[in-house]
Amino acid sequence: MRHYEVAFIIHPDQDETSTKELIERVQSWIKDAGGTVHKADVWGKRKMAYEIKKQREGQYVFLQAEFESAFCGELERNLRLQEAVMRFMLTAMEPAAPPAAG
Repeated sequence: MRHYEVAFIIHPDQDETSTKELIERVQSWIKDAGGTVHKADVWGKRKMAYEIKKQREGQYVFLQAEFESAFCGELERNLRLQEAVMRFMLTAMEPAAPPAAG
């Protein structure tokens, strides 16, 4: 399994409940594929550098997860089908190095 960062921007008009449900849905897709979610960072609503779908703000979410590389295509397809997701990006990461003994 490889380590990935899944970053996505949710439409700013989504309320807190629907945002939380969407994040849980993405996490469940990863878990159902045999992966694990190590960390979830929700940055909340931020101003973007340029407009996306006529919006100047978006809710930023970053997930650090581990799953098989074959699942990337399915995850991208699922994210693309979510109307509330304005942009997303999957990035392969190096696993975190263990702390140095000293």
